[in-house]
Amino acid sequence: MTRAPVLTRDEIERGYNNRAAVADHPAWLAQFAARSESALEALRPALDLRYGPGPLETLDLFLPAAPARGTRMVIHGGYWRALDKSEHAFVAPVFVAAGFAVATINYDLCPQVRIEAIVEQATRALRWLAVEGPQRGAPAPIVVAGHSAGGHLAAMLYAADRPAHGMPQAPFAGGVSLSGVHDLAPLVRFSYNVDMRLDDAEAHRVSPVNLTPQIDAPLVLAVGADETSEFLRQTRLMWDAWPRNRPAGMRAPLEIAGRHHFSVVLDYTDPASALTQATLALFPG
Repeated sequence: MTRAPVLTRDEIERGYNNRAAVADHPAWLAQFAARSESALEALRPALDLRYGPGPLETLDLFLPAAPARGTRMVIHGGYWRALDKSEHAFVAPVFVAAGFAVATINYDLCPQVRIEAIVEQATRALRWLAVEGPQRGAPAPIVVAGHSAGGHLAAMLYAADRPAHGMPQAPFAGGVSLSGVHDLAPLVRFSYNVDMRLDDAEAHRVSPVNLTPQIDAPLVLAVGADETSEFLRQTRLMWDAWPRNRPAGMRAPLEIAGRHHFSVVLDYTDPASALTQATLALFPG
């Protein structure tokens, strides 16, 4: 498997600082918030259902009018240190309209906790959905999905010790890592590490590329074609690392033309987008 080139600190900043790479990122984040406000008003989900003991271990649950055909678990990005599920409700309407429940997940943020603790929280959220979800209107099959830091967390769920967390044998049917970071080693020298507090050892432990998937479920790897070279490399690196989890019929990661790190997420508001269609295809039947 091809490992990262040795990067200077300046190269790491250019490769991983998405807000610097996209000058108008405030407008995109404002669009996330505005679309999410509309989705919350229209769909009226059950808010802040608690899945664990941490202050932010809660989720919002969006349900279709008829019994759901399955459940999509969504983990937001923000480099494990920012943003909130309330700003990502916009990903729900297309899937609710297609007959699926959608659970948007919060988790405690760095520097209050370390990334290893956030991985545990994501695993608890998945267990809650697998065990408690059906009686709340969110049945199996579950598809896990995340963007950026959320993409990393979605991938980490594949390597979770299911028996240790009391999860079913096959807790989910598929997943999506959109613009995910899968080898965290470069982030040890990234400016945001003042909050993440990664050292080399933890970065190795929480990098999916260093782990063995414990489930054969397909994993869609997607990224905006206009993202930085490091995010493109991170996506291809994961594709090479876990060949057993490549979705049937996919011959390469999904690189979405004309999209950068922020605009790519809005493809989930288009039922016909390649990203939406690839995610829907993960639900059996």
